[in-house]
Amino acid sequence: MDNGHPYKAHDMQTITKTFNHYRKEFLAGIIFPLAFGPTFIWMWDRWFAADSYYSHGILIPFVTAYLIWQLRDELKKITPEESPYGIWLIGLGIFIHLVSLVLRVYFTSGFSMIMVFSGLILFFRGEKFFSKIIFPVGFLAFMVPLPMVAIANLSFQLKLFAAQIATYLLNHVIGVPALRDGSMIKMRNSVVVVEDVCSGLRSLISLTALGAIFAYWFKGFAVKRMVLFLSTIPIAIATNVFRILFLSIVSEVWGTQYATGFIHDFSGFMVFALAFVMLAGVSKLLES
Repeated sequence: MDNGHPYKAHDMQTITKTFNHYRKEFLAGIIFPLAFGPTFIWMWDRWFAADSYYSHGILIPFVTAYLIWQLRDELKKITPEESPYGIWLIGLGIFIHLVSLVLRVYFTSGFSMIMVFSGLILFFRGEKFFSKIIFPVGFLAFMVPLPMVAIANLSFQLKLFAAQIATYLLNHVIGVPALRDGSMIKMRNSVVVVEDVCSGLRSLISLTALGAIFAYWFKGFAVKRMVLFLSTIPIAIATNVFRILFLSIVSEVWGTQYATGFIHDFSGFMVFALAFVMLAGVSKLLES
């Protein structure tokens, strides 16, 4: 008789018992990533594409995990109970996912993945548990890239709008004669072209995600939270116009070559930092 490992049999029984108790969760944990593998690969490609508008996408699941981890003490107090609504949500999500795969519309498949994930939480942990983490789970929507058609249309409209506002400010506020021709700003000595990547859409998408976190952490009424979140739109547009103004002045005074390269890229980082400060300022203003 082997007495060298007296706890081996007990450990195996514990593992077996744990597996039997959570076998549905284990099975779902295997099937879920396999089913949505093509969708995740599509999102990964969009996140890391050149001039991506969703380079922040890879960070979103980690932020969601952190927000849920912050609630760990409250979640431990909730008794798990299966919710029948979870099955309906899972079924609807799978249906949308299958249709999306057939039509190769991965945008809707991305949201169906979040829908199925929500359904699994509802089914295995219940409504009380899910209600506690509904924002962190919903925050995953910020990782799903918009269709390229929508990106192109939004970017086109935003760059025309930004160029129009910048031209008006150059003429009537700064005193630099300028004429807008489409997305081009023509001045006496230089021409600045507002390209798609300078439309402000990238900062708008990233800032709305950041604004959602600010609103979630904000201690105040729901109306103030909504105001804080929606303030990201004018802040993103205003800071992008400021960047175009800055580059236009640099181009006009020192030459077009000085408005490209390092100064162009650095101004992008500074504008986002300015937007962050303005968002924090709005938060402080709403607290008063």
